[in-house]
Amino acid sequence: MAHHDFSTPISEAQARALRVDDTVTLNGTLFGIRDATQIHMFDRGRKTRFDLRGHAVIHTAPNVRKTAAGYEAVCVGTTTSDRMERFTRPLMREYGVRLVIGKGGLREDSLQSFAELGGAYLAIIGGTAALETTWIEAIEDVDLDDLHPESLWKFRVNGFGPLLVAMDSRGESLYTRVKTAAQQKRADALKRLGVR
Repeated sequence: MAHHDFSTPISEAQARALRVDDTVTLNGTLFGIRDATQIHMFDRGRKTRFDLRGHAVIHTAPNVRKTAAGYEAVCVGTTTSDRMERFTRPLMREYGVRLVIGKGGLREDSLQSFAELGGAYLAIIGGTAALETTWIEAIEDVDLDDLHPESLWKFRVNGFGPLLVAMDSRGESLYTRVKTAAQQKRADALKRLGVR
């Protein structure tokens, strides 16, 4: 178990160095993305002017306040990742994303994408939106803003984390470990009770 302090963007080698149970703190740029953003990017052919190569994306649709200078963060919470499973591979292949941040994990195709393309999934515990918001120094820019709040957000972050590496490029998944352990405990309990 190791801790990694990254300034984004990161290299493929840095992403591949991450192991399940490591922790990561991010500094620099972090992009906020959600369902509608990715549906428009991958199903409807819209492009972003942002360069996502080597960056991290966080599954979010933030609560923001419009100001004369742009937007400021009110509350930036993380949303459940599972429904965005099908977008991991194209985000990595077409845009060069290295890290995906969210809640609850992703599935097998994302795990394979991390292995093939060099990336990782970083988990946030639910209910920490107020804390996450303190790690965001500014909303630097926004693209696809007609999708508000599911726009593509460019955050400047400082000390964003620690985040837990829950899926890595070696095919390891914290979610698989937990599921396997739970199934074994269930089987053991049923055996002790004499249930088949």
